[in-house]
Amino acid sequence: MRWLILSILSLTLFSCSIPTPLIERIKEEGTLLVITRNSPTTYYHDEKGPKGFEYELVSLFAKELGVEIKFIFPDSFEEIIPMIQRGEAHVAAAGLTITEKRKSQVRFSPSYMEITQQLVYRMGTKRPKTLSDTSRGILEVVSGSSYEEELKQLKQEQPQLEWISQSELDVDELLQLVQQQVVDYTIADSNAVALNRRFYPELQVAFDLSKPQPLAWAFQHAEDSSLYDAAADFMNKISADGTLEQLIERYYGYVEKLSFVDKRTFNRHIFQRLPTLLPLFKKAAQETQLDWKLLAAIGYQESHWNPDAVSPTGVKGIMMLTKATAKQMKVADRRDPEQSIMGGARYVRLMEENIPDRIEEPDRIWLALAGYNVGFGHLEDARILTERNNANPDKWVDVKRHLPLLAKKKYYSTVKRGYARGHEPVTYVDNIRNYYDLLKWHYAQLAEDEDKKPAQILTNAPATL
Repeated sequence: MRWLILSILSLTLFSCSIPTPLIERIKEEGTLLVITRNSPTTYYHDEKGPKGFEYELVSLFAKELGVEIKFIFPDSFEEIIPMIQRGEAHVAAAGLTITEKRKSQVRFSPSYMEITQQLVYRMGTKRPKTLSDTSRGILEVVSGSSYEEELKQLKQEQPQLEWISQSELDVDELLQLVQQQVVDYTIADSNAVALNRRFYPELQVAFDLSKPQPLAWAFQHAEDSSLYDAAADFMNKISADGTLEQLIERYYGYVEKLSFVDKRTFNRHIFQRLPTLLPLFKKAAQETQLDWKLLAAIGYQESHWNPDAVSPTGVKGIMMLTKATAKQMKVADRRDPEQSIMGGARYVRLMEENIPDRIEEPDRIWLALAGYNVGFGHLEDARILTERNNANPDKWVDVKRHLPLLAKKKYYSTVKRGYARGHEPVTYVDNIRNYYDLLKWHYAQLAEDEDKKPAQILTNAPATL
């Protein structure tokens, strides 16, 4: 009996010494502590609230765990890894590149994306062909970044390399300084360059500094791997079920569709043509409950905000309505800007109402716009082809791959409405998404300083919106 009591006591003491797994503690407390940074590639706010690739990705993970997120924003990029090492947060979801040095400091999840490091300069200056060419100007990089790590390795073979490490500026701020010709060169990840070039079209890529490198979340090296294991399972699951691909398309799948000339022309028309149309877009938005900036983006894609625009097929006006659509929307004069904008807004809303209720935003509006462009029947044909190929007909990323098949007899002969130039709605939607983002950025810039006139803003930030 004494032996039995001692055994029970020993087992009780042993079981008490086993700590609760981290993942269970997080679930009990209901909060996941996440380090991130303010950036177009990670986390930012627009008029509808927080957004960003990392924000959405880690929010999906938190939802799966059934917890809320508390975001932590370090004062500088170089603090992120040490904070994870000290256990001041559970995970860093901050667009971190996996490097050999960092692997010794933190544990990385499976990668969710690959990028390349790119040397960036401004159009109008001489393009550097090698890193040695940066000696004729100023090269600044983020302190503690993978770019600085790369430069330090290269300096062993090229002792003449010089750069300035910035601990108070992030990548996006350095790209803006290159645009404003305050700094001659900087290094940034290719995804950050792609997003920023929409707003600063003079930014140019001189060359790739690295081979493709993986991005991943960072965790503390610890015996308790329960949270890491859950994150690894999550990454593997969303890679397999297409969720990750959809998220990447949402943020990056359309950003490089506009040319330099497209962006500059759009910037100019914001000041020359949009002001007189602005009240009309806002009036139509109020009636249809659509964002006026989205309607303006559609109008620009249709006609470049030219009320007298006429296509070879006879569509007319700001929203380029056909006779049939104009009649359906009770538009008497397609060249009247107010009638055209209101008719176009009502037609977009009608297209959206035709989309099944189960489809959520933003896929819902992109599918509606594709239907606006190519016709709802052809959109349905493309969704049928999508489903036949075991892809998701409710996701724009899948449907946009199948729309071009409507131009191939092998495919259009098997659906109800037949032939359509299916590549056109893909370009159409991608361009609108770009114009929409540019308008949101422009008006966010204006909101930062309401006392500045648009012309002053344009002067202070060359070639931006």
